Amino acid sequence: MSATTHNPDELVEYGFRRVIITITAVMCALLEIVDTTIVNVALTHMRGSLGATLTDVAWVITAYAIANVIVIPLTSWLSQQFGRRNYFAVSIVIFTVASFACGNATNIWELVAFRFVQGLGGGALLVTAQTIITESYPVAKRGMAQAIYGMGVIVGPTLGPPLGGWITDNWDWSWIFYINIPIGLVATFLTLTFVKSPKYAEKLKASQVDWWGIVFLIAFIGSLQFVLEHGQQDDWFDDPLITTLSVVSVVGLLAFVWRELTYKYPVVNLSVLKDSNLRVGTFMCFILGFGLYGSTLVIPIYTQSILGWTATEAGLLLIPGSLTTAFMMPIIGNLIQKGVPQTYMVAVGFGIFFLFTFWMHNAMTPDTGAEHFFWPLILRGMGLGLLFVPITTMALSTLKGKHIGEGAAFTGMMRQLGGSFGIAIITTFITRFTQVHRVDLVGNLDITKTNVSDRVNQLQQSFMSKGFSPNEALAKAYQALDGSVMKQATVMSYMDIFIYLGILFLLCIPIILLVKKSKNKVDMSEAMH
Repeated sequence: MSATTHNPDELVEYGFRRVIITITAVMCALLEIVDTTIVNVALTHMRGSLGATLTDVAWVITAYAIANVIVIPLTSWLSQQFGRRNYFAVSIVIFTVASFACGNATNIWELVAFRFVQGLGGGALLVTAQTIITESYPVAKRGMAQAIYGMGVIVGPTLGPPLGGWITDNWDWSWIFYINIPIGLVATFLTLTFVKSPKYAEKLKASQVDWWGIVFLIAFIGSLQFVLEHGQQDDWFDDPLITTLSVVSVVGLLAFVWRELTYKYPVVNLSVLKDSNLRVGTFMCFILGFGLYGSTLVIPIYTQSILGWTATEAGLLLIPGSLTTAFMMPIIGNLIQKGVPQTYMVAVGFGIFFLFTFWMHNAMTPDTGAEHFFWPLILRGMGLGLLFVPITTMALSTLKGKHIGEGAAFTGMMRQLGGSFGIAIITTFITRFTQVHRVDLVGNLDITKTNVSDRVNQLQQSFMSKGFSPNEALAKAYQALDGSVMKQATVMSYMDIFIYLGILFLLCIPIILLVKKSKNKVDMSEAMH
């Protein structure tokens, strides 16, 4: 990796310029993360207008996610090759142009292709925005800078569904992409006008570029992301494509690790993982992504499929918790500046997230109302606020110089991968737990028992009163009873998901003991250099 040749203090800004740079970077990070989830509630509309199958339209999410996860670990290297400001500006332009193309797509595969290009631009925005914000602040205020960036990263996934639902209900799905255009144009102008770029040492020649490392990384991450996105709907290893891509992913990983450890100019510096704090931090970022994206997926699906809410109503439910996280971020940043150990905050954050999942486990019924979700989701917002910034700074606390930027790329990638694993595993287990609970419930339904026979008779009489014959009414009564059993089994599967998710977070608390104390303050101005 090429080294930097600049004084970090040269990039510190004050007053109006710093405010503008902060707004620009947060705006770009929000654009990228909101677009990860904003399409989820519009898939049905896309499917109808583009004449696509459910499997086809799922690629709208998959293509973006694959491009995102591929480009994040490459961002540090690309910034060095092209200059950070130029790379950031070009990424915004790519994202904006691809957004316009997505809105104009005339068939599903055009949309998928443009979403992939949009993801390539978006992945760069996420990590580079973090660096631009932190290097614009003096060392004493960089904990606050991380908190400001964290607001966008944590709030973004929950803003997507309600915003997407509202736009789709009131306008058209294409406007989900068109709204990015004016924001992208303004962000490009502000980036070129206000953002400074550090000076880098001599760039690599084309012959020195780690092309094989890039190929192996794409094979590993791209295949893994596809397997996670499509494994459940394609019956996992019963599907030849899933099996093949799983093998490609494993081989790609082994080849990538070998290449990066042996090549003189690696595109990703794996040696930075020798630092124990970074290893613990990347694992915790993985768990954080698992819980953040997993719970963001589960709650809207539950409220729509079980409670019959609209997409907009389901999305709005998450807003108070997101606002709680946003409110907490400056407080957390201030505590870090005052020297409160990040390990304490992380332990409390994992504990609070467990309480949220336990509360949700107890609150779930087929008739749960919005008032039953409000306080648990406020608790979730508090837990996420205590986790994001402290985990990141803790992970980087024993790194120095350009290794901080390389470590930051790992934490960002693992958070995204954690989200992908969370969504894949949770959707798989919801299906399997539902089947198990249905078998158990049906096994306890004995028609000879008075309460069961009375219920069937009531349903039969109800259908007969609507003009059905006794035999037809009895068949419909059994059908209605089966529907009730299925609904109850599904509710129980969601209860299981929350309690297991909580236990996962609870088990992370002892791992914090592995973190080494560091007297050095993380100089985030070196990140991504």
